[in-house]
Amino acid sequence: MEIFDGPAVVTHPDRHYLGIRVITPFRGMFAVRDQLMKELYTRPDLSAGLTFFRLHEIDMDGPMDIEVGVVTQSRLAGDERIRPGVLPAGRYAAMTYSGHGRRANGTLLDWAHDEGLALDRAGDRFGCRYEAYLTDPRTERMKTRWRIELAIRLA
Repeated sequence: MEIFDGPAVVTHPDRHYLGIRVITPFRGMFAVRDQLMKELYTRPDLSAGLTFFRLHEIDMDGPMDIEVGVVTQSRLAGDERIRPGVLPAGRYAAMTYSGHGRRANGTLLDWAHDEGLALDRAGDRFGCRYEAYLTDPRTERMKTRWRIELAIRLA
């Protein structure tokens, strides 16, 4: 894992998006993520936005509540499958990395704990926890080369 920025506390504004939210087991979750990205990219109005992978609820032994979305300039209409949403404004514990996601998550969580930062969470449910793909997944197939912003909203 290579860290480019952070860990640090950053502030983000509200960011509108269109996304697809599903429940899936942890095992196979990244294949589901990749399929959802492909599905979103079929919409012409989502060709230029930042792609992210949001984890609403994490249960490594049970169901994962996940969402894949693309940030848009403004609120756009969705449909029965692709729905509008907002990555909420606030202060986030964040870092930018490439490589191993599990290690990056552990690094960020350990840092937040050591800094005494309270996360916006209730058990395994998070107010906002996501990975934003700063490298466009459509142009770089090697996931280990992606620059990823990992962020968890603070309480």
